[in-house]
Amino acid sequence: MTACRNFLLLFAMSLDVIYPCTGISWLGLTANGSSVGWNQTHHCKLLDGLVPDQLQLCKRNLELMHSIVHAARLTKSACRSSFSDMRWNCSSIESAPHFTPDLAKGTREAAVVFSLAAAVASHAIARACASGELPSCSCAPAPSEQAAPDFRWGGCGDNVRYGLQMGSAFSDAPMRNRHSGPQAFRLMQLHNNAVGRQALMDALEMKCKCHGVSGSCSVKTCWKGLQDINSISADLKSKYLSATKVIPRQIGTRRQLVPREMEVRPVGENELVYLVSSPDYCSQNAKQGSFGTTDRQCNKTATGSESCGLMCCGRGYNAYTEVLVERCQCKYHWCCYVSCKTCHRTIERYVCK
Repeated sequence: MTACRNFLLLFAMSLDVIYPCTGISWLGLTANGSSVGWNQTHHCKLLDGLVPDQLQLCKRNLELMHSIVHAARLTKSACRSSFSDMRWNCSSIESAPHFTPDLAKGTREAAVVFSLAAAVASHAIARACASGELPSCSCAPAPSEQAAPDFRWGGCGDNVRYGLQMGSAFSDAPMRNRHSGPQAFRLMQLHNNAVGRQALMDALEMKCKCHGVSGSCSVKTCWKGLQDINSISADLKSKYLSATKVIPRQIGTRRQLVPREMEVRPVGENELVYLVSSPDYCSQNAKQGSFGTTDRQCNKTATGSESCGLMCCGRGYNAYTEVLVERCQCKYHWCCYVSCKTCHRTIERYVCK
């Protein structure tokens, strides 16, 4: 027992070290990648955080980089939107490629950011294939299952297979590099990347377009398409809330992650995992990567995470009024303009002390 406790203590101390977030450094492409043509190999050196395998993939597949830049932008906006009602509101990635310490310690916040970034990278590539933006791929092949009598396979489906292939090659490359942190941290993020891509595959659904006289829909053409990023982000948020704390353990010849509290069962393929407990994000603490919730808006009547009680961590809140100027009583005039009046509406807002 003493040896086990000593191991856990040394393991916890090792995780307190801050490691570079090389696995998601590419999210920084939102700052300097959007204005680049991505038509010359030296453009791949714009971001210092890319590991050699990512640089090689970039040089061999320059056309992919527009999708990667788009994915970086979508990851940041989807994360901020999904977590806007929580103490941790994904502000940790706002200054990518420079991240707050909580993302380099194996927290559940790191888990959800890595998984979301991996999912969005594959999503962006799959969609770019279907829209004809990439010369190396096209629409997905028709599904193998038999079409029902009331529809036929057609259209242009999102090429999820190619998206997963290239997205995983790009997203996983840093975590396969020994210089990207301790083995436990890399195993954790490779697992979470896979969870993100599974969420992407779960978001594949049948979409159809009707054909027929006067829109009668006597015939439907259907294909497989991905749901939007916000749906995938919401799925990963629910996984974040039920994430499993794990520890590394030697099982046979392999190092694996097992649940910290229930070591008798393996980690589920759809579970996000983390190594270190998170701060409560109530107070500003640069060392922990917490911005605190002072001056954050809260909902006085809510009972969830956005409620003033939870958001403000018991510190209380201040109320203020705000006058909104809106267009109202709009009327359409033939032909062809709309006239509106200007209305003023007073609302009450609440911010944490």
